[in-house]
Amino acid sequence: MTGNTSSISASRLSGRPVLVTGVAGFIGAALAHRLLGQGIRVVGVDNLNDYYDVRLKLARLATLQSQPGFTFEKLDLAQRVETAALFTHHQPVQVVNLAAQAGVRHSLENPAAYVDSNLVGFANVLEGCRHNEVEHLIFASSSSVYGANTLQPFSVEQGADHPISLYAATKRANELMAHSYSHLYRLPATGLRFFTVYGPWGRPDMAVFLFTDAIWHGRPIQVFNDGHMSRDFTYIDDAVEAVMRLLDHVPGPNPQWSGKAPDPASSSAPWRLYNIGNHAPAPLRELISHIEAALGRKAVLDFQPMQAGDVETTYADVSALAHAVDFAPRTDLKTGITAFVNWYLNIYLPRIVAG
Repeated sequence: MTGNTSSISASRLSGRPVLVTGVAGFIGAALAHRLLGQGIRVVGVDNLNDYYDVRLKLARLATLQSQPGFTFEKLDLAQRVETAALFTHHQPVQVVNLAAQAGVRHSLENPAAYVDSNLVGFANVLEGCRHNEVEHLIFASSSSVYGANTLQPFSVEQGADHPISLYAATKRANELMAHSYSHLYRLPATGLRFFTVYGPWGRPDMAVFLFTDAIWHGRPIQVFNDGHMSRDFTYIDDAVEAVMRLLDHVPGPNPQWSGKAPDPASSSAPWRLYNIGNHAPAPLRELISHIEAALGRKAVLDFQPMQAGDVETTYADVSALAHAVDFAPRTDLKTGITAFVNWYLNIYLPRIVAG
């Protein structure tokens, strides 16, 4: 871990589990490990779809199923009746919704998957929270919601109403859907705009994984916008630490909020938005050089133009998160990449790929 600590009120969590959706996913599995390590019961939900290699999802899940206090339910949250039954049966005290169809580029090719998972599925989660006395809903949004915004760093106090991909539009819609439930039913809800989370057990469709795999196997790597790209790479332990701290930071109405000059990150309802980022964007060339050093191999670069739906730079202002829960990321890019490459070489290739 990064040296930060978190605490969750045992009295509030006793007897009722935390529901983590997308639990076989990258962030979901890492969060479930942290919760279980603190003696907190976890009900994990995932549909185990084949958007990327299911072997990796099953391997993450296997590490959780060996731990006491973990219950897994295979379920597509777009199934309204089954999702309602899940909530009724398990009665979670808190919900962390990390289930979503991910990927900006994939949303250009398969928009229906994003409607089903990110909109219909999230609406069913909101209904489950509403009818079962859930005390706090935390849900994943994305840095992609900033879309056409160019003012850097991106702040939750900026507007975010010009998404440039369907994926980004669905994540912004999630923020607004959650706000309506907070307003109508006083459901405390916290939205997290994640910035390029990476690390061991990470997603194969993300740049860190794609570049590492290509360099190791001697394939060219595609570098878009002719290399003029940078990302606020956020290490998985830092992202999970932020979620852990926010679990116990249940939002209330902002007494200073005014409809005449509305703050986009808070409300008169119990609703908040935060950026989860490293506050230190790095050029892709720097990322590639760290991967090359960790692998001991050189990359073959295939420069490509900017792709539709992509943005040149992401840069998170995390001051609101620091103020709320006294948290700041601790993991520099070199340290995080070294940890990822060690996992890739010593666990992913010999245990997951080779079986």
